Amino acid sequence: MRPISQDRFNILAGYCRKPLAGQIAEELGWFEHGRERVLGVVIRDRIDNDFGGIVLGRDRKGRFRCIGQTKDFCPSKRRSEVALRREMERLSMAPDEEYYQGDEAGTPVDFFAPLGPSKQYSEDFIKLSKQEEFSPARGVIESMMHWYEDADGNFVEQFQTIGFNARLWELYIFATLVEMGYHIKRDYAVPDFTCVGISREFTVEALTTNPTLDEAGAIVPPPSRNTPEELHNFLREYMPIKFGSPLTSKLKKEYWKRRNVSGKPLLFAIQDFAELGSMVFTRSALPVYLYGFDYDWHYESTGNLKITPRRLTKHQRGEKIIPSGFFDLPGAENVSAVLFNNSGTISKFNRMGIVAGFGSQKVILVREGFSYNHNRNTAEPRPFRHVVNTPGHSETWTEGLDVYHNHRAKHPIAPKALPGAAHHWLLPNGKLDSYVPDWHPLGSWTFITLAENEEKARRFIETT
Repeated sequence: MRPISQDRFNILAGYCRKPLAGQIAEELGWFEHGRERVLGVVIRDRIDNDFGGIVLGRDRKGRFRCIGQTKDFCPSKRRSEVALRREMERLSMAPDEEYYQGDEAGTPVDFFAPLGPSKQYSEDFIKLSKQEEFSPARGVIESMMHWYEDADGNFVEQFQTIGFNARLWELYIFATLVEMGYHIKRDYAVPDFTCVGISREFTVEALTTNPTLDEAGAIVPPPSRNTPEELHNFLREYMPIKFGSPLTSKLKKEYWKRRNVSGKPLLFAIQDFAELGSMVFTRSALPVYLYGFDYDWHYESTGNLKITPRRLTKHQRGEKIIPSGFFDLPGAENVSAVLFNNSGTISKFNRMGIVAGFGSQKVILVREGFSYNHNRNTAEPRPFRHVVNTPGHSETWTEGLDVYHNHRAKHPIAPKALPGAAHHWLLPNGKLDSYVPDWHPLGSWTFITLAENEEKARRFIETT
C-alpha cells in the first residue's frame, strides 16, 4: 500500500463520491496498491469519531467504486491504516469480475478510440492524443471519461472532430461541479447537467462562442485591436455581440418549460472560443452585456478610485445591432445566472494533470497571468508567475470561475451553492457588488517546455 495525493485520488475516483458522504465522514488519507489496481481511503466517522477504510476497484465501465471496507471501525487512524492495507492486498488479488457492481449500463467509453480513416480529426484533438506535451491532460481525461455519460450520443465524435472546444468546456464544467460536491445526472440530453446536492438541485447548460464564418465556411478574422480605441470597440461592441449570439439562441429554446428543469435554477455556462486565446482578455465584455452597464472610473484628489456606472442600450458593429442587457430580455428571468471561466481550457487540464502526477515527467508548465487585486483603490490586477511542477503547488477546477447572478431571476441560486467561485450582483444604482475569493485568477497563459530528459526537468524545477 502506497500513499497518493488527494489531487491524484480526486482525478482517479473523486467522481464516485455522493453528496452526503462528506457530511458523514472525513477523508484523512488516500492510497493505492498494485499500480493503482485498487485504491483506498481512510475515513473518520464525524459522529462516533472512530476510523475505517474503504477499498475501490474498477467496475465493468472502468470506474473506481467501492468494492470493500475494513471489517470494523478502529479507535485510531493508524490501526485503520493497517486494516486497510490488509484489505487492499486481499482485494487486489481478486479477478476483475469481482469488482463489477451489476448496475453498469452500456459499454466502457473511450474518448480517444479512433473513429476511422474517413474522419477529419481536429488539430487540437491530435495534439491532445499524440503529443507528449499534453500527456498530463490526456491522463486526466482518460480517468474522467469513464464517468461521463454521453447523453446525446455524439460526444466522442464531436470531441475528436468539429466540436473539440465545446466538448472540452463540458468536461471542465463536469469536473467543477463534481469538485463542488454534486452528483451529476445525465438522464436528459438538455440541459447538459442536472446537479443534485444534499438540499438543492439545479441545471446547467454549457455553451461557447465560436469563430465567425463567411458564406464559404472560412473563418472571418476578428477586428483589429492595436489602438486603445480599437480595443475599446472590440470589448464593448464586438465581444458583447459574440457573447449575445449563443446566449440568446439558448434563451429561445425555453429549457425552463421542460419537466426536468421546471421550478429549478437554470444556469448558462459560457466560454469564449472566438479565436485562439481570446478568452484571456474578453472577460470584461461579458458582464457589460449581461447587465447593460459600462463603467467610467478615475482617481479623486484624495487618491480614492471613483467608479460611475453608465447605462447602455445597444451594442453595434457595422449593421449588426443587439440590445444590451441580456438579463433584461423577455424570458431571461428564467436564467438564474451565467458562469464564465477563461481558465477552462486544455491548459487547465494540463495543469491539473501535472499537480496530480499524470503524464510525462519531462513536461514543465509555467503559468503567468493576472489575479484579482483586493485593494479597492486600484484598477490594476496583480501579476503572478507559477511553476506548476513545484512540489506543493495546488490548483482547483473552480478557481477563476465567475458567477454573474441575474437580478431578475425567478429561481435565484445561492452563492453557497457554488463554493470557491467569485459571485457578482447588479445593485439598483447600476454598480456591481462582488464577492471574490482571496485567490482569483483573471487571465493567464501556460507555457509548455519539454525537457530533454527527466533529470533536466527536475533541475529546472528546483532552480526556478
